[in-house]
Amino acid sequence: MIVKIQKSFAQQVGTLYLVPTPIGNLEDMTFRAVKTLQTVDLIASEDTRNTQKLLNHFEVKVPQKSLHEHNYNERIPELLDFLESGKSIAQVSDAGMPSISDPGHELVVACIEKDIPVVSLPGATAGMTALIASGLLPQPFFFYGFLQRKRSVQKKELDELKGQSATLIFYESPHRIKETLKNILEVFGNREVVICRELTKLYEEYLRGTAEELIEYLSEHSLKGECCLLVSGATETAEEEIFTGTLKEQVEEMISGGTSSKEAIKSVAKRHGLKKQDVYKEYHEL
Repeated sequence: MIVKIQKSFAQQVGTLYLVPTPIGNLEDMTFRAVKTLQTVDLIASEDTRNTQKLLNHFEVKVPQKSLHEHNYNERIPELLDFLESGKSIAQVSDAGMPSISDPGHELVVACIEKDIPVVSLPGATAGMTALIASGLLPQPFFFYGFLQRKRSVQKKELDELKGQSATLIFYESPHRIKETLKNILEVFGNREVVICRELTKLYEEYLRGTAEELIEYLSEHSLKGECCLLVSGATETAEEEIFTGTLKEQVEEMISGGTSSKEAIKSVAKRHGLKKQDVYKEYHEL
C-alpha cells in the first residue's frame, strides 16, 4: 500500500470544503464557514431551497448545485471535473456536518481517489452538542445515527449494541421515539436515557430518566422536532439490576413502563433463557 499525503493548502487543483451549517440557531455559523461559502466557486447542497435561505441570510451570492442520495452517481463526475479545472466547491447538508447521517461521503471518497484536497471545517453537530450536556459519560461514546425503522431489524441492531460500554448516540424522529425506547428497554434493560430535542432552538429541551420513565412520559406527552437519543452504556451491574424480583414482578415492572404483556413476557423469558410459556404461567399464576 502506498501512503497518500494531502497538503491541504498547497495545491494546483481546486479544493472540496466540507462546511457545517447551523442545526437550528443561525448564530452558530462560524466566520470561517461564511467566508468559505462567499469565496468558493460553487456550493453543493443537499437541498438547494433550504440552503438558499441560509445563503440569503449571510448575503452569499455563490451558485448552487444539488447533491443528495438520489443524484450523486450522476452529479459526482461533474463536480470532479469542476474541481480538476482549478475551481473550489463547498459541500453543505441541510443542518450540521456533511456525511454525518447526511449526504457527502461519496464525494469525499471520489476526491481522495483523484488526489483532490478535502478540507473539513469544524462546526455544529447534534450528537456532540447533546452528549456534553446530557449528564451521561461523554467518553467513550459510540455514535450510531438513525436506527432502522422496521421493528425486527431495529431490535437486531440493538442486540448487536447492547454490550457496548460506551454512551450510545442515536438520531430519531419524534413520531418513532416511543417505539424505539420500548425496543431499547426490551433489549438493553432499564438504562439511563436522555432525549434532547430542538437543539439550539428556542424550545430546546432535555428529558432525562430511565427508559421506563421516559416511555411512561411519552404515553401522556408528544414531542416535536428532530430528537437526539442518548443511552448509557452497559455496566457490570446492569444485568443484576435487570434480573431483580420474581418473574411475575419483572413482567409487571415492564408493563408499568408501557410495554405490552406479550412483549414483557417474551423479554423476561429471553433474559433467563426460559420458554415463553413458563413465564406466561408464572405471570398468570397458572
